[in-house]
Amino acid sequence: MTEGDAASRAESGLRLGRRRHLVYTLDVSPSASPSQVAVRASSLSRSFGDLVVVDGVDLTVGRGEAFSLLGPNGAGKTTTIRMLCCLLRPTGGAAEVMGHDVVSDPLSVKSVINISPQETAVAEHLNAWENLSLIAGLHGIDRVKARSGELLEMMGLTERARDRVKKYSGGMKRRLSIAMALISDPEVLFLDEPTLGLDPQSRRAIWEHVEALRGEKTVLLTTHYLEEADALADRIAVMDKGGIIALGTADELKESVIGEPVMVVEAPDLDDGAFEALRRLYPETRRTEAGVEIEAREASVYDIADVLRPRGIAVQSTHRKQVTLDDVFLHLTGERLRE
Repeated sequence: MTEGDAASRAESGLRLGRRRHLVYTLDVSPSASPSQVAVRASSLSRSFGDLVVVDGVDLTVGRGEAFSLLGPNGAGKTTTIRMLCCLLRPTGGAAEVMGHDVVSDPLSVKSVINISPQETAVAEHLNAWENLSLIAGLHGIDRVKARSGELLEMMGLTERARDRVKKYSGGMKRRLSIAMALISDPEVLFLDEPTLGLDPQSRRAIWEHVEALRGEKTVLLTTHYLEEADALADRIAVMDKGGIIALGTADELKESVIGEPVMVVEAPDLDDGAFEALRRLYPETRRTEAGVEIEAREASVYDIADVLRPRGIAVQSTHRKQVTLDDVFLHLTGERLRE
C-alpha cells in the first residue's frame, strides 16, 4: 500500500479536490443557500436523563467539504454523528442533511448518507466481495459486481478480496468498512474515528483514500488525532464537553493562539544556574525535558550561547516552535487533548 504525505493546509475559504488543483469557495455561514449546504445543525442537543452529552451544537458543512469534529473521547462527537445519521433522536434543536430534516424525514436523510462506524462493522466470516454484496443488497443497488470491483481497487483490497475478512489486518478491515459505506454512492459520508487504534502506516493509508474523496463527496469525520484533522479537513470544529468551542481552518485556529514566538533550545546539560541566568534575560523561559522554551520575540541564538558557553553548556539545536492544534486545544481549555 502506497502511503501519502499529509495533505497541504487549506488557506482561506474551502479548498476541495486539491490534487486536481480545483478550488471551490462556498458560503458556510448560518444563512448560506441550501444549494451550498450539505449539513446544517442548530442548537442540536442530546441528553440521557440528567446527563447532557451534546449541548447546543451549531454547524454548517458545505457540499463537497471535508469537515472534522475534533475532540477527546467523551466530547460528544459520536453522539452528534449518530443524530445526524438518524440513529439517535435529538432532545433539542434541529438538523438537516442535504435539506432533509433528521427528525421528520429520516428516510430521505438515510437515502443520501452512509456511515463507517467507530466499531468496524464487517462480517468476518465473509470475504470482501461478499461483505460488499450484502450491503449492496440491503440498499437495492444494481451493478454490484462492477461497483464492488471499483471500490476494492480504490481501497487496495483487490488481491485479498477472496480471503475471509477474519484474516485481514485492522487497517484492511477499516478500508473495507469505508468501501461498504461507499457502496451506495452517498452524497454525504460520515466517518466515525476512521483510524482509531491503527498503527501510523495503516493510518496514513486510510488518509490517502479519504483524501481521494475530497470534492467528490461531503465527508464529515470525527477524530481525536490532531494530525488527522490537520491533514484531512478543510475546516475543523473543536468539541469538548458536549459543545463546539472553536471552528475554522487549521490555519485560522492556529493563528488564533499565536502570541510571542517561542524558541526551543535543546541543551540537555542545562543546570539550575544556567536556567536562572536565561530567565533573567528572558523572563518567559520554561523548562523542558531537553532544555528550555523561551517565549520572546527578541530571543537570540547568540545571546543564549553567550549565557551558556561560559558555563560549559553546549547547545545542541535551536528552532522556532510551530503552533499545533494541541496548542489550540490547550489555549481553549487549559488542558492537552486527551486521548
